Amino acid sequence: MQPTITIPKTSAVFGSLLRADFTTQWRNRRSFILVLLVPVIILFSWKGLIGKLGGAFVIANCMTVGLIAIGLMGYSNSIARDRDKGIFQRLRVAPVPSWAIMMSRLTVQIIMISLMSIAVFVAADYLDKVTLSPAGYVLTFVTAFVGGAVYLSLGQVIVGLIKNPETVNSTTRLVYFAFIMVGMLGELGVLGDDFKNIVHWTPYGTVKTMLASSMEPSKWNTDTTTSLLVTIGYTVVLAFAGIKKFQWNSK
Repeated sequence: MQPTITIPKTSAVFGSLLRADFTTQWRNRRSFILVLLVPVIILFSWKGLIGKLGGAFVIANCMTVGLIAIGLMGYSNSIARDRDKGIFQRLRVAPVPSWAIMMSRLTVQIIMISLMSIAVFVAADYLDKVTLSPAGYVLTFVTAFVGGAVYLSLGQVIVGLIKNPETVNSTTRLVYFAFIMVGMLGELGVLGDDFKNIVHWTPYGTVKTMLASSMEPSKWNTDTTTSLLVTIGYTVVLAFAGIKKFQWNSK
């Protein structure tokens, strides 16, 4: 008599994957804490600019930096590390749908985006006495998820094109540094008006524009809507390229 083979339900498998990914995230909590601290530190150091440029401008830049860190420093490095250890290869031979493996990872990143946003909001209220309306908080959370998607997609492209985890780590650090330095300096107009206009339509600029307008819903305008559409466009293109190039093993 043939033994009965029981295939676990997809929901049960996804739950197990999610618990494992959260456990891994907790074990690497130092990097998670750094992701939360960097935008808060920038918020504190930019305190003097709030009176000149507005709280929404400063907070939006800080949140954008946090989203870049989650997508590049967090997501791509964890994917590259686990792939190099053969974790994905072992999961692929198990009765686990490919979408469940990646959706579990993305769910963890969504939680991180939520926690980072809350940390910035709390710091803005406590350190700078900047508060938003209820609609502003809700809309900012929504746009933070949209903005986070473009950087997760960029991280997917990097880990899709590069197999070596050390090279992925160094590449993400370089891209991260370029984004925050060029993005922040460009938005402040330090590099000139022409460069400021260019930065405005980069992923940094479009995400920052969305976040700033979301904090003050009455200021949402055509430029904000265009930034939203451009951000979605970036996400679709990068996600398509990243998924197409991604390989489950590092060989």
